Amino acid sequence: MTDTVNFGRGGLSRRRFLLASAAGAALPLVGKAGAAFAADKPLAGQSLNLLIIQSHAVTGKKLAEDFEAATGAKVNVTIVPYDQVGAKATLDVQSGVNEFDVLDYWYTNIGQLAEDGIAEDVTAWIERDKEQIQPDDYIPLIYDTYTLYDGKRYGLPYDGDSHLLFYNKEILDRNGVAVPTTWDEYQAAIKKITEAEAKNGIYGAAVLGGKAPIIIGSSYANRLAGFGGTFLNEDGSSALDKPAALEAAKALVATNPYALPTPLETRFEEGLPAFLGGKVGFIEFWSDLGVYAQDPKGSKIVDKWGVTRIPVGGSNKDPRLALNAGFAFAVSSGSKKKEAAWELIKFAASPKYQEELITLTGSGIDPDRKSLLYSEKYKAFAPQVQAALAGALENALPWPTTPATPKLQQALADELALALAGTKTPEQAIADAHAAWQQIIGS
Repeated sequence: MTDTVNFGRGGLSRRRFLLASAAGAALPLVGKAGAAFAADKPLAGQSLNLLIIQSHAVTGKKLAEDFEAATGAKVNVTIVPYDQVGAKATLDVQSGVNEFDVLDYWYTNIGQLAEDGIAEDVTAWIERDKEQIQPDDYIPLIYDTYTLYDGKRYGLPYDGDSHLLFYNKEILDRNGVAVPTTWDEYQAAIKKITEAEAKNGIYGAAVLGGKAPIIIGSSYANRLAGFGGTFLNEDGSSALDKPAALEAAKALVATNPYALPTPLETRFEEGLPAFLGGKVGFIEFWSDLGVYAQDPKGSKIVDKWGVTRIPVGGSNKDPRLALNAGFAFAVSSGSKKKEAAWELIKFAASPKYQEELITLTGSGIDPDRKSLLYSEKYKAFAPQVQAALAGALENALPWPTTPATPKLQQALADELALALAGTKTPEQAIADAHAAWQQIIGS
């Protein structure tokens, strides 16, 4: 088990950091979904190994306890940093060790996991068990993006993730700033706040610009979605030569003078305390931030924050979220207990159990099903966030999921970091990223 977690080149996971900040609520040993099946122990005596990322450590522990209570099967949870989970899963299978039965994966890696033969094709099992799984209940965009590759499915969604724009109402009010609906309005707002309050250690925004793809890539994806762009064209070629791609890069770089110093070094552990501590006006972040912002154990801005959708830019008038992060569970192709592993995945992804997770402070799990996004329980638990997500997740911007995606992500992140550092202009950085993508896609 790994104690230190890194995203990309270093830093705490967002959810581990949030849990530490908010002091997290104690998780029940057996959830309602587990108790419902506790009378029957169909897997008693069996043992399963779950590979999970650090940001899902809390739910991994809960899942292990609840699944054992429900089925009798013991679940051994191995926690690794996000940036190591794909490599560890691949090495496990390709080396022949085959330690793990269930794999937690970032959806962008599904093409690589499928092509490399790491994730089991579960298409037939989904069809067989569709009454229990209820695949039609998944938000279609999330279901297909997270699990579908080359006409086959390789897992079930576990955690639906996207960014929203969170803001500090007090900071905006005292600076006469309205909640922005466009990136131009956002730029003017953070400029006004920083110029008025930087002397007091308060800035317009915390802009996540750390060099890891999940960090700087998410900030870029928000702007790409806002300007109406896409990562790839319909034929799979690079769309980074489109105007929206350049405008997104320019909008990101423009935040530099008015953001928490410095965006290039701002990751989860720098951005979150600034927002929860009332030191920045805005932060683009995953939707579960709303739960922690309202928790007095770790937040100084209880009842002082708001949330809205990602702004639009250019000629685009339709607000669009970006599917930043997002995770699913797969059966390892090397597992010797594939059917039992599948039972664990179905349990974890079931509507009833997922509702427990999305309404539990500290879980960090976000909706991936229609029934969850629009459930009365979720509306009561996170009303502002639910209102911002409703009707938006269905048309969000997905990241590429081809086998070449990890290389594409890193190439783009490297060029964006150079632009944010001022080493390259946004024009040059995006042109170079497009050239790199053409070479990677064509190879």
